[in-house]
Amino acid sequence: MESAQVLSWTSQDPRESSLFTTHWGVLYRFTTENTLGRMVTTLHRAIRQGREDRVAKLEWASNGGLGRAVIGRQIVPMADLVRPDGGFGSRTFNGPDGYPYQWSPSTESQDLLLKDSRGNVIAFYRPTPVRRFNVGEVYGEMHFVTGAGAGTVLHPPLMDMVCVTALLYRLVSMYNL
Repeated sequence: MESAQVLSWTSQDPRESSLFTTHWGVLYRFTTENTLGRMVTTLHRAIRQGREDRVAKLEWASNGGLGRAVIGRQIVPMADLVRPDGGFGSRTFNGPDGYPYQWSPSTESQDLLLKDSRGNVIAFYRPTPVRRFNVGEVYGEMHFVTGAGAGTVLHPPLMDMVCVTALLYRLVSMYNL
């Protein structure tokens, strides 16, 4: 596999977690607020030291199930970002470029693979033994394969979508949503 940008992912519950590198610090941060029974998860991306932008807002259904996602100016049902596609444990979504992407479990490891429309692995989530960092306890790593496919996985619109759909895939798997 080609070289990858690796982000450590804190927390077993991805709704309250950070993705970071030891070199750059926190790049993405998920926070969840529960106001009068209405849960909203917000994804922030660091744009420079001490400054971050809101990338997405996930508004959960009142029963804790999938609700709707606000990504940039686009509003979509969360279910559209983790559509079952017939393969064992596979889920698809359309990326910001309009092409389909597929999350699926690896047949060779515990990795969750993200493939582009041509079947190239462009990113993967790898569970790891728990490790402590000043940011928090790390339970996994998000690998962005830098040269795979069109080579755009590190560009913000796609990288943001990968983080959102990875969170949703993990939750759908954890809670059988």
